[in-house]
Amino acid sequence: MNIGDVAKASGLPPKTIRYYEDIDLIRPLRGPNGYRQFRETDLHKLAFLGRARALGFSIEDCRALLALYEDAGRSSAEVKAIARHHLAEIDTKIAALSEMRDTLATLVASCAGDARPDCPILESLADSEISRS
Repeated sequence: MNIGDVAKASGLPPKTIRYYEDIDLIRPLRGPNGYRQFRETDLHKLAFLGRARALGFSIEDCRALLALYEDAGRSSAEVKAIARHHLAEIDTKIAALSEMRDTLATLVASCAGDARPDCPILESLADSEISRS
């Protein structure tokens, strides 16, 4: 398969596929003309990577997960540890987003939103006493 075929089949853009090759996540064969020749195993790896990235796994996590996927003697505990760590990161991000949402909702509720110039939203954004994370 050429890069267009594998891009269509995997749902990944050719640019992403080239990037995955550049960082050695996949290693397609090269024909005599220098063009990439993707095998069925390459397509499966790309689909795997696409699903892992869609779940927010980092490139390094994807590298580790792909290595474990290819290792028949792997321990599922290793896979679970990577997924558990990523889940904790997601929970941290959700908590931060929830806090941001609550703060913004409070600011929106406190603003009259009329023709007057005073605005609690702008005042809060300009407040130098707010700690930055």
